[in-house]
Amino acid sequence: MVKHQPLQVYERQLCLSCLTGIYGCRWKRYQRSHDDTTKWECLWSFILFCTFSLLLVWFYFWWEAHNDYSEFNWFLYNRSGEWSDGTVPILAATAAGFTYIAFLMILALCHVAVGQQINLHWLHKIGVTVALLTTAIGVISVTQMWGEEWDVVWISLQATGPFLHIGALAAVTALAWLVAGQMARAEKTRFQVMVLLIYLSVLLTLYFIPLSITSPCIMERGSLKAAPAIIGHQGAPMLAPENTLLSFNRALQRNVSGLEADVTISLDGIPFLMRDRTLRRTTNVRRVFPDRQYDDASLFNWTDLSSLNAGQWFLKDDPFWTVQYMSTSERWSVGNQTVCSLEQMLKLAAKSKSSAVFTLRRPPANHPHRHDWVNLTLDTVLRSGIPQQQVMWTVDSNREMVRNVAPGLQQTSVQKLPLDTLHHKGISRVLLRYNQASAQDVRLYNENNISLTLYSVNEPWLYSLLWCSGVPSVSSEAPQVLRKVHYPLWLMSPDEYCLIWICTDIISFAVVLGIFIFQNYHMIRWRMSGMRSYNPEQIMLSAAVRRSSRDVNIMKEKLIFSEVSNGVSSDEPYMENGFNYYTN
Repeated sequence: MVKHQPLQVYERQLCLSCLTGIYGCRWKRYQRSHDDTTKWECLWSFILFCTFSLLLVWFYFWWEAHNDYSEFNWFLYNRSGEWSDGTVPILAATAAGFTYIAFLMILALCHVAVGQQINLHWLHKIGVTVALLTTAIGVISVTQMWGEEWDVVWISLQATGPFLHIGALAAVTALAWLVAGQMARAEKTRFQVMVLLIYLSVLLTLYFIPLSITSPCIMERGSLKAAPAIIGHQGAPMLAPENTLLSFNRALQRNVSGLEADVTISLDGIPFLMRDRTLRRTTNVRRVFPDRQYDDASLFNWTDLSSLNAGQWFLKDDPFWTVQYMSTSERWSVGNQTVCSLEQMLKLAAKSKSSAVFTLRRPPANHPHRHDWVNLTLDTVLRSGIPQQQVMWTVDSNREMVRNVAPGLQQTSVQKLPLDTLHHKGISRVLLRYNQASAQDVRLYNENNISLTLYSVNEPWLYSLLWCSGVPSVSSEAPQVLRKVHYPLWLMSPDEYCLIWICTDIISFAVVLGIFIFQNYHMIRWRMSGMRSYNPEQIMLSAAVRRSSRDVNIMKEKLIFSEVSNGVSSDEPYMENGFNYYTN
């Protein structure tokens, strides 16, 4: 008869207690279990994984959308009528949610690693549900209101794809430890085969996914063209109020090749620079003309416009978080800016020998210059004295008349038109948003002598990507940032990338193979040695296999009886549930 006598030696398991306590509020030893996870908890584990994956994509989207934060805030302003940095709460909520869900994912994987039953606490289930629903609503809202911004994900993958591939391969390689452990613990061959097939499918996909990765930055260094010329969109709006003389001067100090502005026609026929439909955001019209603050900007005459301050709002709202770095004199200059006319900007461009490009908004229906708005703007251009070849004319209305009066203007299209249409209209330049032109379009335009300008390019990674693509020029709200990029952030030849790809796959395969051999060493040794006297239960116990308490007890008693029948001493103590036992 076998008698068990506890030695009352308690082993503290602080890490395990914290692991199961934080995840499932199972702080006590008797609350933990090595039994199989229930189907309900498996479902919640799947929901947790889906939430993590969705938040990962959402977090990556907002990380790469940094290039267009100002566009997003301006979009919100047009819908709400009040200016605020809407990206701050979104980024804070996304970072908090992603950190929380990622922490739960790590705890769940740790449960699998130590063979503990997964049992997510109900408070965490509420948190996961809230995170999933909130993120799903955010994704749907962005898709409906700002759907074109999702293109930044696919564009950014051309810059980050090779590095994300290495990171994903490293993560899946590390998961081999958990997969191999699950195969060693599994009793059913079908489950082992299923787990192995799923894991190998994911691993092989990552091994060969570089075949589908394309990037303009994977090229021979000798094929790299000159850096794209930088045009200051609204001047340098991160350093000074947009569309003001100070902003354009700041841009010229950063050696931009051109200036870009948004033009509106005043009530008395003076073209002036204004991006918004009203004057509320960028002037003090609320204080000077409170009854007219919601009127269209084109319904003010030039005298009234000249009396408005166009700089105080910048110091108050600090849209780009740059005011704190300004000196007292710089703040004084910013605070005393006025509305700038088109003629003033063109004279500044002519003086600095820079190109000028502007988009013109047609006046509303009740405006006195509703029909001669193109003629007024053309007269202003000719009167400013700027050489015609320095002006990019983007207005499509009456283009034929403009070509006859001012044949030297560079006819520019703001739409993606067929090449035949561009040549027929005499258009030599194209101005598009950066997501509207693919690498193939860039090559096609270059081959047909059509100069392409992409806007708004504010991040070094995007500028580097377009540089490698061969884009001739870009329009930027951050010329001071792009001027610091003297070479693409990364550039490698196809042979170098192929070498990195193959080496990464070989290292990953060797690590995975080593992990599987190490995790299943005892079973492999037993099967290959032909030692029929080596008890299977002893194999499983020596490999520290985690099973249910009932199975462990049965295996231990089988091992004890096997050792007794073979005349082997069984006086050595063993541990179970924190107590040391011995048999006699």
